[in-house]
Amino acid sequence: MPRWLKILLIVAIVVVVLILGVVGTGVVWWMKNRDALMARAKEVVAEGKEFGGRNDNQACVDEAISRYKKEPGFGSLMSNNFFLRACLDASKPTDGFCESVPRSTEFMKSAAWQLEQCRRADLSKDSYCRQLFQPVQKFCDQGARKSTTEKDANSN
Repeated sequence: MPRWLKILLIVAIVVVVLILGVVGTGVVWWMKNRDALMARAKEVVAEGKEFGGRNDNQACVDEAISRYKKEPGFGSLMSNNFFLRACLDASKPTDGFCESVPRSTEFMKSAAWQLEQCRRADLSKDSYCRQLFQPVQKFCDQGARKSTTEKDANSN
């Protein structure tokens, strides 16, 4: 067997072992922490519903940004996405809230809009910021579909 093939096989085996180690560690971590994570997610959703019941759409976004700024990072992003989505669903409408929000399937417009939102929130240097605004797009997408469906139903 040529030397280069032996080296290639050793490198491939090392990569496979590393991948299995990372996946195994992730599974073990999830098994140990899932109950606490699920409980925290339920708590955050309840906070979002409660906050949204007292406020409008824009207040939900402002609160999610404020929460994220206090504790930035991936974990906070996930928590804030749960909060924001529950809050938006429970909140009162804000006039024109979805007018400038592109559909999530409009990739170029979405990226530009998310970057602009990050700039306005003074989070343009944060690597997770763009994802903070995805629940807004999903909320507006669903609202647009509902209103289109209602218009179609009323025209029959």
